[in-house]
Amino acid sequence: MFGYAGQTAMLGWLILIFLPRHWGWLVAIPRYVVPFGLSLLYAGLAMTRFFQIEGGGYGSLDQVAVFLGDREMLLAGWVHYLAFDLFIGGWIAVQCDKLGINRLLQAPILMLTFMFGPVGLALFMVMRAGYFRKSEGSIPVRETAA
Repeated sequence: MFGYAGQTAMLGWLILIFLPRHWGWLVAIPRYVVPFGLSLLYAGLAMTRFFQIEGGGYGSLDQVAVFLGDREMLLAGWVHYLAFDLFIGGWIAVQCDKLGINRLLQAPILMLTFMFGPVGLALFMVMRAGYFRKSEGSIPVRETAA
């Protein structure tokens, strides 16, 4: 299942980064279809083991370590990353397209999101904030009545 999940996510990333996005059905594959399938796999893995692991939980790092010490829960955690990172990558790609950001600038952001999830998201958010400042001149200040 590890290999299947990874290859499926990789297919989604390849579509997202390299193929045209003007076909809605093609964009839906990495944005919705693959993350949905991975989410179902995650649900199956996590829900079959979650209540069976004594000492596991989310209340402390030690409890999380107990969960991830179980190979099926470790796989579930990995699939969780694959699903969410790809979903966020799809969102970033669509937002970049709406802003008119060149695909060559998008590629490194998407690669960072693929490899280091939140790093790519943070870079996109910083870039988007800079884009809005550039396009709007400055951020408006709210005036108050005297």
